[in-house]
Amino acid sequence: MGFLDALFGRSKPVKPDLDQLFGIPSAALTLQAATGFLPTGLGSVCFAAVEGGAFAEVQTQVRALLDADTERGGIPVEASRDDYGYSWLLARHAPEELPDLVNDLHAVNSELEANGFGPQLLCSIVAFRDPEGRSLGLVYLYKRGTFYPMCKLPGQEKRNNPLEIEISNLLRNDLRIESDLSRWFPVWGAPGLDG
Repeated sequence: MGFLDALFGRSKPVKPDLDQLFGIPSAALTLQAATGFLPTGLGSVCFAAVEGGAFAEVQTQVRALLDADTERGGIPVEASRDDYGYSWLLARHAPEELPDLVNDLHAVNSELEANGFGPQLLCSIVAFRDPEGRSLGLVYLYKRGTFYPMCKLPGQEKRNNPLEIEISNLLRNDLRIESDLSRWFPVWGAPGLDG
């Protein structure tokens, strides 16, 4: 950090640390014990859409990497684009296969990063649901290397902010929680959060 950065209160951005994703299985145990939230087996990676042959090839490689699990009975990864123009890759596993799901999400992020598309990566989400039917997404912000919970109210584009704060406090020992609440963006329409 330079003198002017210190003078104006700027800090260097945190480097992405994809290995933070591997903290999700232990966070899931904490969540289950304290709140009853369980993994759904769904996880997704969001990235800004980029046109061009190189990016299309990388998307094909990523899908082939994850689709390889279909030979063992897995479901192929699903690609989609949301109403805001962002691209998503959704991976599915059995709920008890959370470590495998996390490995898939790590592989997608790593593949895109290794091929020079790190700047297009936005976030990864692992979905949970509690016995009351409430949904929770643990959102990993790629560019910040941090997590935050997004708790969506059933059937609405509204969030349960008190529950989000409760969960963030609960998981502080398991995950690097984003301290700047203004970065806790809603991810409406994220594949896997509603089902």
